Amino acid sequence: MNKRSFIKTATLSGIGSAMGMDALASLFDAKKNVSATALAADDAFWKNIRNQYILKPDYINLENGFYNFIPQPTLEKYIEHIRHINFHGSHYMRTVQRDNKKRMAAKLAEVAGCSPDELIITRNTTESLDLIIAGQDWKAGDEALMAIQDYGAMLDMFDQVSRRYGVVLNKVSIPNLPASDEEIVSLYEKAITPRTKLLMIPHMVNITGQILPVRKICDMAHSKGVEVMVDGAHAFAHIQYKINDLGCDYYGTSLHKWLSVPLGAGFLYVKKDKIAKVWPLIGDGNKDLDDIRRLNHVGTHPSATDLTVEDAIDFYNMIGAERKEKRLRYIQQYWTSRVKNVPKIIINTPTDDKRSCGIANVGIDGMTPADLAKRLMDEHKIFTVAIDTANVHGCRITPNVYTTLEELDAFVAALKKLAA
Repeated sequence: MNKRSFIKTATLSGIGSAMGMDALASLFDAKKNVSATALAADDAFWKNIRNQYILKPDYINLENGFYNFIPQPTLEKYIEHIRHINFHGSHYMRTVQRDNKKRMAAKLAEVAGCSPDELIITRNTTESLDLIIAGQDWKAGDEALMAIQDYGAMLDMFDQVSRRYGVVLNKVSIPNLPASDEEIVSLYEKAITPRTKLLMIPHMVNITGQILPVRKICDMAHSKGVEVMVDGAHAFAHIQYKINDLGCDYYGTSLHKWLSVPLGAGFLYVKKDKIAKVWPLIGDGNKDLDDIRRLNHVGTHPSATDLTVEDAIDFYNMIGAERKEKRLRYIQQYWTSRVKNVPKIIINTPTDDKRSCGIANVGIDGMTPADLAKRLMDEHKIFTVAIDTANVHGCRITPNVYTTLEELDAFVAALKKLAA
């Protein structure tokens, strides 16, 4: 049996073998005396987690950064919630919907490390951060600072407020392989002027996976009177941190990525003393300016997604934040270490523990990212995403905890063959 057939067979064998949460928890309990570092390399153990996903056997999926599959235990809960809400209909929506959403927001706040009255559930990172960008009292000549590597939807919103209010947009370029934290902090510091009002930074650069020194940047910006908004789309439930330790003013993320909540959920954190000054995207009847829930009005929306936040958190906590982070970093370093010195292969992400985790970007000299992505899929049945913008030229590789070393071996072999 060749490697590709082996992987397909292994994938199919996992279908239908999902365990209940109690059985899964017992697997982790049996490893409680094993360090997270040692467990990260135990591929046989992580195949138990792989069995909780129904995966297409047609290709190796290394593009989990857009949307992470929902594991079966969480998916079944989601279906239960849909049935429950459909059974109760308007009575549910008019009685307990808001209380349940508030309860889910409190659970997220506990994981995120902030106060429950500073966090709301949104639909995604774009909604969260666009709310802050559009919700400022902008004046002509105010300046906003960001990087060309920031996510396009937020750059588009900044462009809109620039055209609407006369806001000046200043952009820097984050080096793919910085020499130090100080290089990054200095990059932003030199671009701040007396008119800079808001600084947007990525916690983890979406196209490369590079982790920025958020606290150091926030401390620098605050010393100059500048507020900081953090794009945490790829950081939450991926790496360990607490928002209160970051020192930022605003933080937005998506929950359908690394927390594996169904599509349609994210959250927005607003520091308590900043809430009153932010305008909501959609008008709300709540007149208490300090109540963050007045920023949360979006009309009727799929409430089953909100309820599934709790189940996704349970699955995440069962794995454990440290164990998940170390597994994701291990599998990234597993493949990057095998190709980083191969002629023509270019790693666009720093691969040390401090500056990256599960995500990395790789290119081949002389091959466009689009061609690389196409050939990986057409010739090797490996699905990735091409990135060819903002000084980053390669494919973003985002495995998940279910990704096996056999799959990564196949990916490494494909890169070496294409580079040759």
